[in-house]
Amino acid sequence: MSVEPLLLGSRDKLFAALELLFASADAYSGFDPAVRYTPKAREPFDALCDRYLRSFESSLKFFRTWERVREAAPSDTFRDLLLRMEKSGFISSAATWLTLRDLRNRIAHEYLPEELQKIYSAIVGTATPEMRRLAARVAGSLAAAD
Repeated sequence: MSVEPLLLGSRDKLFAALELLFASADAYSGFDPAVRYTPKAREPFDALCDRYLRSFESSLKFFRTWERVREAAPSDTFRDLLLRMEKSGFISSAATWLTLRDLRNRIAHEYLPEELQKIYSAIVGTATPEMRRLAARVAGSLAAAD
């Protein structure tokens, strides 16, 4: 069975977003809420958040594309989509991805340094390992289908 071009395109966009996230996470040296960072010094942290957001959204687009190509009907809810991705082996658990969605939502609404520190730590400590797992599963799944 060959891999559909639509799915390959979605995979490539996902991998491009993940590559940037991984670069930011690998370069992350910690955030100190007691330090008053200059705008220039904040850029790596802003990039980390932006790249996480892009990776999360690209993941969802990939999930929906995969579902459209491989399944008879789309999921009715976000939770159903995540459960399908968990069953397919792309994600570790729907609960983890609900937590990642909450993290995505918190990024837009938090500006206090202590909360930012928690967000950055969650991106590096929780989200990035899950995204690395996703990248490996997607690469393996589509390589096996090609």
